[in-house]
Amino acid sequence: MKVHVLQHVAFEGLGSIEAWLHAREAAVAYTHFHVSPALPALDGIDLVIALGGPMSVNDEAALPWLRDEKRFIRAAIERGVPVLGICLGAQLIASALGARVYAGVHKEIGWHDIAATPATDDCFRFPARCEVFHWHGETFDLPPGAARLARSAACENQAFQVGANVIGLQFHLETTRASAASIIDNCRAELVAAPYVQTEDALRAAPPDAYARINALMNEVLDYLARPAA
Repeated sequence: MKVHVLQHVAFEGLGSIEAWLHAREAAVAYTHFHVSPALPALDGIDLVIALGGPMSVNDEAALPWLRDEKRFIRAAIERGVPVLGICLGAQLIASALGARVYAGVHKEIGWHDIAATPATDDCFRFPARCEVFHWHGETFDLPPGAARLARSAACENQAFQVGANVIGLQFHLETTRASAASIIDNCRAELVAAPYVQTEDALRAAPPDAYARINALMNEVLDYLARPAA
């Protein structure tokens, strides 16, 4: 398996996805946009993973590489390459497919429930309700033809699927205790009291089984995208 990772900042990496890739002996390459915006040819790539980041997909004037990244994501989707987008990555998929990305009514940071929404039998299915890790202030409209997979009290579009092999997640299933600490250390200025923003102490107090549950669900999403039928 040949995987290409789109990483936007040094402090938001693969988290638990790294173990899933290692177990499958995947050949993993990166575009580190914080270092160089160079993108590869799509030939031979089996999976594209677009990670999170504190910037907006609408920051093209300040970050012109966002235009090329969206074109790359759209081209991958059009060629049938499986694509997973996480937080900013999901917003990039939405934008690349023509949907609007904008500030949400609520900033959502911390451990909050999502609820699965009805989808067709051939879509990925989330548990009816589960607690996951969030860190986002923007949201998006569903791209044309997308199926909503999950919502939350704070955000209507939490997860979506396009076709057989493209999934966008507004939340972070890949988060480990170490990766959560990294985001907190770099973005704690965003922890301003609000209805869906938890305190730093609450974020750091999450028990090990909370991470184990979301990481297991991340593996299910990856297994779904990597299935032969995709």
